[in-house]
Amino acid sequence: MDRLAARRNPLKVDPATQARLLEVQSLDTTLDRLAHRRRTLPEIGAIEDVERRLQEIHDSLVAARTADGDLAREQAKVEADVETVRARARRDQQRLDAGDVASPKELENLQSEIASLERRRGELEDAVLEIMEKREALQTEIETLEAESAKLTEERAALLARRDAALAEIEREEAATTAARRSLVPEIPAELMTLYERLRASSGGIGAAALHRGRCEGCHLTLNPADLARIRAADPDDVVRCEECGRILIRTPESGL
Repeated sequence: MDRLAARRNPLKVDPATQARLLEVQSLDTTLDRLAHRRRTLPEIGAIEDVERRLQEIHDSLVAARTADGDLAREQAKVEADVETVRARARRDQQRLDAGDVASPKELENLQSEIASLERRRGELEDAVLEIMEKREALQTEIETLEAESAKLTEERAALLARRDAALAEIEREEAATTAARRSLVPEIPAELMTLYERLRASSGGIGAAALHRGRCEGCHLTLNPADLARIRAADPDDVVRCEECGRILIRTPESGL
């Protein structure tokens, strides 16, 4: 029903019942507010931020532990090489000390090999120290990440508890508001409720508004004298509409008519 047709053939609903529509509108506004609050709880965004950071820390921990595992295997291999070189150097030194080598050439070769083995052992031991330093740095990083992860896990638990408490409060208020609305709607004619719901869907959630001192409380615009005169002349049970926004106007003692 457009506004011109509504003006020619207005719905007829007694004023007291029309006033109940404002109560329904108030309850619907409360439900909309609660739905918006549910979607925009600050804890939701905070939880997402914490979980994103926890995932980043988890990935960093996996990388650090993998790197430490690789270094541990490399360290074990190098340390095994060190022991092999040491054992061979001990055998050569024992042969040298025992005087088992008679040939000057063989003696020279043995002494050269011992010196070479000592250099190789030094290089390998330096490599072990370098690996140990890298592992020490990784262990420090791992401990820092684990501490941060534990702290963020506690923070997430607190945020989840606050979110759940807020959602429970919202659900309680929604249930009470829905019950109140359910008890009111049967008192309002179906045709008027259909019009109200259609206007609510197309007008930002506000389908009915009070006319207060000549102003529509839906669009907050003051009606011109001609529109006010038309409303003043309408029968008390006529359902009137705002000429500016099309919403249902509810007349009250404060309407300024």
